[in-house]
Amino acid sequence: MSHHIVEVKNLQHVYPDGTIAIKDVSFRITHGESVAIIGANGAGKSSLLQHLNGCLEATSGEVMIGDTRLSKGTLPDIRRTVGMVFQNPDDQLFMPTVFEDVAFGPLNLGLSGLEVELRVKKALERVGAGHLCTKPPYLLSGGEKKRVAIATVLAMSPDILVMDEPTSGLDPYARRQLMSLLRDFQHTKIFTSHDLDMVLDLCPRTIILYEGVVMADGPTRDIFLNDALLAACRLEKPFTMQGCPICNKSADTKKL
Repeated sequence: MSHHIVEVKNLQHVYPDGTIAIKDVSFRITHGESVAIIGANGAGKSSLLQHLNGCLEATSGEVMIGDTRLSKGTLPDIRRTVGMVFQNPDDQLFMPTVFEDVAFGPLNLGLSGLEVELRVKKALERVGAGHLCTKPPYLLSGGEKKRVAIATVLAMSPDILVMDEPTSGLDPYARRQLMSLLRDFQHTKIFTSHDLDMVLDLCPRTIILYEGVVMADGPTRDIFLNDALLAACRLEKPFTMQGCPICNKSADTKKL
């Protein structure tokens, strides 16, 4: 079985204060799929993603990456396969310079100095951040931090890319760059996003979470055409599917 496959089986997560974030969630994502996990705030999206590379430990159920069950013993191997970009880049950037942050992962893989340099350069160029190489992360803007955080994961050459709100904090140009990068990434992609137009553009498949439960899992366009489902899950259609409010208003006026 391909190690690019992600399988979640009857996953549940209860936080120490008793909050149930994930309730009996199951799904299977195969090699090369691009899948969005969407939902209103508090639906459990970030909690779910953090189980895919062991940032959170399941209360019950399991996560499989290929034939490997995620556990404390398999965590190092899982994290070489599953690259995770957090919603807040400050959770990922902790070294004195951007170069050192992006180099941290490859160095821990035991790669040589020259190979590390090449990986850092390539990763930063892919996110349009090559000019930030020598800067301290705390001097970067929010969008620049986001791009560097993505570069730290790309430098690890993951087979599965997991991203929590990847376009959050990006300006339109950086957003287009990121979408182009995601289109070019040929392996498995899983991300959460409130940017539903990006979801429509990049993900043939969408999973809706609502209060920790999977409410729908299927073709993205079919899900966005289901008005009753979207309303029940406190979601709206992407802007590109809503039509022009001015034109629609004019059409309604003519009918009257």
